[in-house]
Amino acid sequence: MRQLTLGFDEMYQALTSRDSSYDGTFYTCVKTTGIFCRPGCSARNPKKENVEFVRTVHEALMRGYRPCKVCQPMHLDGSAPPWLSTILEEMEKKPDKRLTDGDLESRGLHPNRVRRWFQKHYDMTFQGYQRSLRISQAFQELKQGEKVVTAAFDAGYDSLSGFTEAFKKLTQFSPSDSKDRQVVHIDRIPTPLGPMIAGATNEGICLLEFVDRKMLNTQLTRLSQQLKAMFLPGQHPHFSQLRRELSEYFEGQRKSFSIPIHRTGSTFQNHVWDALEEIPYGATRSYLQQADRIGNVKAIRAVAKANGDNKISIIIPCHRVIGHDGKLVGYGGGLWRKQFLLELERRNG
Repeated sequence: MRQLTLGFDEMYQALTSRDSSYDGTFYTCVKTTGIFCRPGCSARNPKKENVEFVRTVHEALMRGYRPCKVCQPMHLDGSAPPWLSTILEEMEKKPDKRLTDGDLESRGLHPNRVRRWFQKHYDMTFQGYQRSLRISQAFQELKQGEKVVTAAFDAGYDSLSGFTEAFKKLTQFSPSDSKDRQVVHIDRIPTPLGPMIAGATNEGICLLEFVDRKMLNTQLTRLSQQLKAMFLPGQHPHFSQLRRELSEYFEGQRKSFSIPIHRTGSTFQNHVWDALEEIPYGATRSYLQQADRIGNVKAIRAVAKANGDNKISIIIPCHRVIGHDGKLVGYGGGLWRKQFLLELERRNG
């Protein structure tokens, strides 16, 4: 288990082993070069006597250090690099438009480089991502009562059969069945603690988890069963509000969220999650206090399990629940992230 208070030796070990799981918890300032880096930076390791560690980018800049050009510590982990941003914006504005390898090359981008980025961050090819955007657009139109043929041509498909085949392959059901089905739109949200995976329905955000959470696949399976829905990568109007509110939260400018949420779960779980949302910003509660809050002091273990089943991290603040002795326990995103979030709220509370 990672120590809750990072010492110099632990941070230096993380640096020399290029452990990117520490990204967001500290930055390495190199006295001899005047630059600062992420823990996972691939540049040559500096000597121990030539480094100092700081907690924030702001602190590094105030000490006169410049951001490393290799690991780019000013960029949020998981965010799109500048060379790809224009393409992403273009696809979001016109999801029906198909960009070929030739189109990428005409913009000065190597298709293999683009393909590798999408494979790493979305676990699919660039063409697959474009296809998911088109199907996502068509699904929204079908849910609103549009005819299949109209949705197909609006999504950029030249033939109804080609559209139907692509639609079935991604959603596992036919376009004509869309009115009775639900799709959870999935996207990656960059944060200072690493990328998170977000899920949205028209009702609200139904998923927000760190992508390296060990139980993520289990959460996705449960969510799919609870909503009887398929997951489809692509944009949704809720995501822009989510990005803005998360950014404000991490900057210490937001203490509560107004983004709509779509909660799933049992009656008991929802009681526990209601109690979580009542914990004030910057405060903590024990599992016993939470059990008492829902009127059942004997349900401590059940409360702890319901906390662990929370699929909407940060917004439903399960990180504010600690052990009765004050120790940090039980956080799916990792105790180091839990500590970071609590310290962030204490500083800005």
